[in-house]
Amino acid sequence: MIYLPDSARRVLHLTLTVGVSREFAAPWSRVGLDDPIPVADAVREQRFVWLGGQEDTARRYPRLGLVLPYGFALGAAPLDSPPGGAAPLDSPPGDMPPLDTAPGDMPPLDTAPGDTAAADRAASTGAGLVLLWPGSHEPHLSEQERQAVESGCRRLADILRRAADDGQPIQPAALPVVLQPLPPPTPGPAEAAAAMAFIRRLPGGNCALDLNGKITFITQEAADLLGAPLSDLLGSLPWEALPWMDTPTIEDHYRASVISRLPRTFVTTPPSGHSLRFALYPDDTGISVRITSGTDEPASPPPSPSTPTAAPSRAAALYHLMHLAATLTEAAHAQDVVEQAADQLVPALGAQAMALMVEDERRLRIVGYRGYPAELMARYDGEPVTSETATTHVLRTGTPLFFGDAGALLAAYPSVVIEDGMAAWAFLPLIASSRPVGSLVLAYARPRHFAPGERAVLTSIAGLIAQALDRARLYDSVHHLAHSLQTSLLPHALPHVPHLEVAARYLPAAQGLDIGGDFYDLIRIDETTVAAVIGDVQGHNVNAAVLMGQVRTAVHATAGAPPAEVLARTNRLLTDLEPGLFTSCLYAHIDLARHTACLATAGHPPPLLRHGDGTTDILDLPPGLLLGIDPDAGYTATEFAFGPPSLLALYTDGLVETPGQDIDEAIGEAAARITRAPHRQPLGLLADDLIHHARHAAPRTDDIALLLLRSREPGMPSG
Repeated sequence: MIYLPDSARRVLHLTLTVGVSREFAAPWSRVGLDDPIPVADAVREQRFVWLGGQEDTARRYPRLGLVLPYGFALGAAPLDSPPGGAAPLDSPPGDMPPLDTAPGDMPPLDTAPGDTAAADRAASTGAGLVLLWPGSHEPHLSEQERQAVESGCRRLADILRRAADDGQPIQPAALPVVLQPLPPPTPGPAEAAAAMAFIRRLPGGNCALDLNGKITFITQEAADLLGAPLSDLLGSLPWEALPWMDTPTIEDHYRASVISRLPRTFVTTPPSGHSLRFALYPDDTGISVRITSGTDEPASPPPSPSTPTAAPSRAAALYHLMHLAATLTEAAHAQDVVEQAADQLVPALGAQAMALMVEDERRLRIVGYRGYPAELMARYDGEPVTSETATTHVLRTGTPLFFGDAGALLAAYPSVVIEDGMAAWAFLPLIASSRPVGSLVLAYARPRHFAPGERAVLTSIAGLIAQALDRARLYDSVHHLAHSLQTSLLPHALPHVPHLEVAARYLPAAQGLDIGGDFYDLIRIDETTVAAVIGDVQGHNVNAAVLMGQVRTAVHATAGAPPAEVLARTNRLLTDLEPGLFTSCLYAHIDLARHTACLATAGHPPPLLRHGDGTTDILDLPPGLLLGIDPDAGYTATEFAFGPPSLLALYTDGLVETPGQDIDEAIGEAAARITRAPHRQPLGLLADDLIHHARHAAPRTDDIALLLLRSREPGMPSG
């Protein structure tokens, strides 16, 4: 398969393929350069990627291993010259990087030192080549194969460069071109007659399929066994002409034969009730199929009671595993990944116990388990990664281990003490971003034969869990950091001021990192004077939170000055910082001795003032420009009476903004709720009521900050 890049060189398009049908290539026809796919890694990192078999594929590319759980070898190469320019076609293989180099063993070509690195990148075609070998191939390339790949890559790269130099660059096609292999020599009449006679003498029926699965030849005997006329079968897909063959199991056998190029046999039962045995013999032109009656084959002896338990059917296992893959995409926290893995893996794979552990400060920490007693898990939690055990071995090496019975485990690790009552184990590395991050242990109650296909599926699943767990742990870390940052920037406790009752609430937005730019503060100036401030920085991210901290600091530095001057000074500081974010802010200077409150606003929602008679006003303050826009902006303060039991409510727009509702109506509703509150109700209860109403009135996408202040008569509760 040959891939060519798009104009932006961020996507690779399959342009030409030979030896595999267009249908099989369709899922890989468009590959992002950052996708975890061998050809993307080869082109992006300018190195050869070699996968020596099914387990190697499952370990390093779990997504590919799950979609194609068949035996094959794969090589992916960039269509570029070695560092320093094109090498002669007969150059020794040492001029190219070793083809079986594992990821990380060698730096990408574009990191080579010297002045040639930039030239190499400029000369890069951005194209890639993928080669597939049958499952019978050795785990490594031979020297002859290595030289053929190197020579072929150079030839293809030269063709692409010459076309570009001639002003006619080869562009990706809308659909990949499928080249047909060279047909065999056409036999003469006598040879053809002899071949047909030979076929008819064979027992059972025979047919041939092309790489797309269509029947290109079929004998009458085969049609009779299948129960359909020759005219309906010739030129059709078996599972379309014969509805009883339209099952995932039969199609899976066909796919496995095409991809692995290995013979395959299976038995199925058509509606006639007589079982049929199919033997598939593939090559690069198609598949020869021999069909015989199931009664023509010797019956298999019944399994003895001591036979190890069989794995769940492939269809059942795939259902559970695809369900697991879907749920892992929704798992936001590490514990979600653990619970989903435990719920899905154990029944899907026929295991009786599971333990999931990660490395933390050079020790293995158990993050979840199922089927094991808590006492046993507690003893193994904190095991040093330097100890010689199966779990630490897979973590250090990234290589899975399978033990079909206790004897095999004891032979590998004589000092192990088997305390779990199990009889077979799979120890799987959790690999994320090409590095082992932990271990997965699956235990079985009876001895078990781990077939190569099952080993590959288990390794692929472990890779998916590792990626989901690594992503979830990163999210948990960021979430914890955001929460710590938010709480550190908000006041831990508000100061106690005589004759002033205070209540404050902060509610982060329902989605995201629980971090935002809403803030409030109460600053005690002297025994009878306080400053109250509330604000909202644009955005819901770390930058907004940091700017919020700077605004609070600026207000603290100037608190006690007239409100208009406090906002003007803070505004000049923010414009000097050039944060690129704007801030609304409201500052109140409260004199409890004079029973007055002087307020100034910078584009903030209007405060609410409940008077002694129980009525609540929406204070109409002179508008002021948001902080951080114009360094010369001016602000105007307004003074109001604030004697006992007056109540002042400062809030951010998250309290009153509802999609589809007029903002003035929403502010009026909040004022009405304050009016209806009992005269001596503690402010904490009123604050909770306002927050509860805001949360449940409509979905919220903004943070809420609320600061309530009540001028208190002596003897009133502090709230």
